[in-house]
Amino acid sequence: MKPDADIIVVGGGLAGLAAAAGLARLGLSIIHLAPAAPPDRRTSALMMPSVDFLRRSGLVEDPSAIGHALTAIRIIDATPRLIRAPETLFEAAEIGLPAFGWNFANAVLLDRFQAAAPAGGIDTRNQPVTDYARQGDVGAVTLADGTMLRAPLIVGADGKKSLIRTRAGIGTREHAFAQSALVCDLELARPIGGTSIEFHYPNGPFTLVPAGANRANLVWIDEEHILRQAQAGGAETLLPALLEKSQRLFGAIELVSPSFIFPLSTLSVATAGRDGAALVGESAHAFPPIGAQGLNLGLRDVADLVEIVAATGRSRPDWGLAASRDYAARRAGDLARTGTVVDTLFRSLLADMLPSQTLRAGGLWALKLLPALRKQAFSIGMGAR
Repeated sequence: MKPDADIIVVGGGLAGLAAAAGLARLGLSIIHLAPAAPPDRRTSALMMPSVDFLRRSGLVEDPSAIGHALTAIRIIDATPRLIRAPETLFEAAEIGLPAFGWNFANAVLLDRFQAAAPAGGIDTRNQPVTDYARQGDVGAVTLADGTMLRAPLIVGADGKKSLIRTRAGIGTREHAFAQSALVCDLELARPIGGTSIEFHYPNGPFTLVPAGANRANLVWIDEEHILRQAQAGGAETLLPALLEKSQRLFGAIELVSPSFIFPLSTLSVATAGRDGAALVGESAHAFPPIGAQGLNLGLRDVADLVEIVAATGRSRPDWGLAASRDYAARRAGDLARTGTVVDTLFRSLLADMLPSQTLRAGGLWALKLLPALRKQAFSIGMGAR
């Protein structure tokens, strides 16, 4: 039976839409299965390699038109621990860049990705997938209305609970943390400019990310019951907590958006591709929002997938099998390396043992004083390859 498309992309988030648009730009026929979802009120700090990919792919023309430059990162150890790290400032100018990256509203990125998709190249359907199976050289997905669609390559961008990953038999390792993240938008009395500021507390960082003028996006990681308690009373209880956590460095604070709380966990996969299925974004990896790696890693997934598909000869009917195999091989190192770095960093922030505190403080002193080590840290943090 003739396939319905060259590739079917399952998932309507940023990674799924970037994959659908990027693959369609190769001249392939794409079916994008993107069920309606609530508005994504989060923001994403994208490092320069990710921004460069978006520019090359035509997904974003001018980041300054829709985002806010991240020119510096300031880390403040706010723990009461015996061994404390020094306050550390990392500036993009140290490595000859105007910015480490850009902070974007996810909803704005979604709009831009949709606008950049080639006209007529993507068949978008607002339907969930209920099943997936391999039928020889093609993958077959079943929709909620019973429709079955087939393509040589199936891209799973359907999140942490990915049906495509499960049906493809790809195993995962998962760990749930006691911590959650509270996110919202703030108006500060004093601006933070282009500096992302991280206050490191025993249960995780309290981070203010530049959002233009006097605005900042907050990501507060703490034990869930503490966040719920602060949120429960509305502005009357939340604002005093935010003032205390920010050490009143930026004067009065106002809420300019509702606050949302997300549980934190890690997820890694045995392989990012198998038997004609390729996983991108949170279908393949998830971890706490430390070091701005989540969507950056997802866009590296997409970049590698587009390159692999472009280089794969599609004259044979089993080309999807070869593409998924090559994609898995290419992504293995990056996924393992980034997952290990982020997990180790997050756990080091939570560690109460004196040896761990000493190692972490010593590491930040080394980053503060040794230029060569700082440059290596910049390279890892920005996802350079």
